[in-house]
Amino acid sequence: MDSPVPPHSSEPRPRRRDRHGRGMRGPVAPPQVPLSASRADSFRDLVQDSVERLERRWPQLAEVDFVVLDVPETAEEIVPLGSALSAEKQRPAQIVIYRRPVEIRTKNRDERALLVHEVVVEQVAELLGLSPESVDPRYGQE
Repeated sequence: MDSPVPPHSSEPRPRRRDRHGRGMRGPVAPPQVPLSASRADSFRDLVQDSVERLERRWPQLAEVDFVVLDVPETAEEIVPLGSALSAEKQRPAQIVIYRRPVEIRTKNRDERALLVHEVVVEQVAELLGLSPESVDPRYGQE
């Protein structure tokens, strides 16, 4: 009589399923799909889009460093959404956008994109000594 069970080999077989039979765990989405981008990466993309939009009108912004930090280091009563630092001897001008305070104040990606752009425009205006409306004529209209 033939046996339906194959003879046992000495080398282990590769596992195709976990012990509960549900399959191997792996990434939910491949790396090129936006689902796999972290919130921090998505936020940096929003800041970069806003900066590129302003650089077309203000080419001197190419010399400014735009930085994204999670939260401000100061423990003030009012939490800032961004800050602008003038250039110094060994450091170029810098604009900092704080990710968590912006994310908390928005409900979805569209609102977040609008708020990020407003914060970037306000900080650029502060750095250049101009009004936000002169930096971006559409400021406050969207």
